[in-house]
Amino acid sequence: MVGGAVAFLIMRPTTPSGPPLSDTAVPAPSTQTVATDVSAAEPVPQATLTTAGASLLTAPRPAATNTPVPAPLPPSSLEDVVGRVLPAVASITAGQARGTGFFVRPDQVLTNAHVVEGQTSVRLQVGEAAYTARVMIVAQGSDLALLQVYSPNPKQATLQLGSASTARVGEEVIAVGSALGVLSNTVTRGIVSAIRDVGTVRLIQTDAAINPGNSGGPLVDRSGVVIGINSLAVAAREGQGIGFAVAIDHATPLLDGRGTSAAAQTPLTALSQAMGAPGEGDALRAKGEQTYTQALAWAAQNSQQLDDYWNRYASSCVTSAARSGDRPWFAVFEPNGVSLNMAATINCQSWLDTIRTNAVPIKNTLDQAAEISRRSGVYPGVMRDLRRKYRLDWNGWN
Repeated sequence: MVGGAVAFLIMRPTTPSGPPLSDTAVPAPSTQTVATDVSAAEPVPQATLTTAGASLLTAPRPAATNTPVPAPLPPSSLEDVVGRVLPAVASITAGQARGTGFFVRPDQVLTNAHVVEGQTSVRLQVGEAAYTARVMIVAQGSDLALLQVYSPNPKQATLQLGSASTARVGEEVIAVGSALGVLSNTVTRGIVSAIRDVGTVRLIQTDAAINPGNSGGPLVDRSGVVIGINSLAVAAREGQGIGFAVAIDHATPLLDGRGTSAAAQTPLTALSQAMGAPGEGDALRAKGEQTYTQALAWAAQNSQQLDDYWNRYASSCVTSAARSGDRPWFAVFEPNGVSLNMAATINCQSWLDTIRTNAVPIKNTLDQAAEISRRSGVYPGVMRDLRRKYRLDWNGWN
């Protein structure tokens, strides 16, 4: 799917260039938040596709006559299979995301749940015909979704559904979809590399090229029968060309008008973890560390200006200051942390007010980033080490 990426909703401070220090406050860094029932039409009867290579010799042999016995029908050519499949495959536009789906009835389309995530209606393009469809049922546990087409064409071509149980390792398969979200009716072929059970979901592994935008398209056998729904392509550490399709068997509950039980994780997430990717908790923790590091980098840049401003006048204005952190001006955060020389020839109170005004946004940003990081599971020791790296450690952060 193009644009379909999962992002954690984490607020992170924007890293601005450090403004020159003045008697006005350094602006606080901006933050952005980074986390009916419609009766189904009666299905149109579909023509039964002849299984490629099926033997016709099981019929009783005719009595001997002068009429020659017809030879068995040859298997369908690849071109013939593709020609039957393409008219039933649709390109899907779902908000900013693009993907693929295919008609199983003139008014119903199967696709991946992650293709239509967050959408209630989508646009379909099938050749020259365009449709609008609503998201009817979503099954996150199997990453499948069923769409209901408005004003369907009763003559719309559909695909016959088979079963992954008939798939054999080594058999030839064909993947159809909108590669990269814009190249509709892209056809690739390969073989079934393996059948894998990930949690409660069965996946068909194939070396047929599956690109972003192919998600939700059909994986068909040499008879044009759907055995899977293309869902994921993986670039392996030592190679590439590994794709996965959700077994078509998981679509049965949706077509019967039933949802499926919720799953702790999607099959694609479970598969990624099985291949060595970090778990959801580890990924969230890493994201939290990144957010905290960005906040510290911004704070360090602005803190350097405050260091210079403090050092310029502290010898004249400060008679005593509490020291409990890496920066001397952290003393403004302590109760009665700074004692001023009121006999100085400069306005020391104004100087201290400027220090405090510019220090507060830094403190607020680090407090907010620390809270987000704690909720993300970042360990206190890691946060402390990061603060020390940027010379921003202070007892008050805890």
